[in-house]
Amino acid sequence: MIARECGDYLFLPTLIAAVATLLLSGIALLIPWPLHITVAEFYVGQVLGFIVLYLILAWRPLRHRLVPRAIQRRRAGIRAHQMFLDLGMASTRHRTGVMFFVSACEHYAEIITDRGVRDVVPDEVWTDIVARFGNAVRERRIADGFVEAITTCTEVLAERLPRLPDDQNELPNRTVEL
Repeated sequence: MIARECGDYLFLPTLIAAVATLLLSGIALLIPWPLHITVAEFYVGQVLGFIVLYLILAWRPLRHRLVPRAIQRRRAGIRAHQMFLDLGMASTRHRTGVMFFVSACEHYAEIITDRGVRDVVPDEVWTDIVARFGNAVRERRIADGFVEAITTCTEVLAERLPRLPDDQNELPNRTVEL
């Protein structure tokens, strides 16, 4: 699964614009100004100041830089696990669902496995695959990284969970874009 982003993160631009507007308004009230402005003009200035600040801070590249990496990673992790459940990955007969989740905006990748896979494949195997994928992305070999990660996952699963005679493919083998 590939997600462009896992959250809009508009709470932070809104909060920063509101706090900055309140602080600047307080400072403006304390400074003696040579111009006389009415309460209505001051209020309009506050509203316009908030709107301008919000629009600047809500610009996508800046907005995502404002959000702490820990919040982005947590949001992406929650989204990944939510999609695992929403797509029915946890409802296979032998509990062998596996999902490779990547969120471009949050620079986040995770391999989520169901109970049947976790019983036979240690988490370190998946962590290693994700780390190698991250290295490929940093080297700007994104497509190669995807192919390598998926191929490695397939090999691990074929070795540790060989196909049974009565196995049916219960999940689609396709990329899903959010």
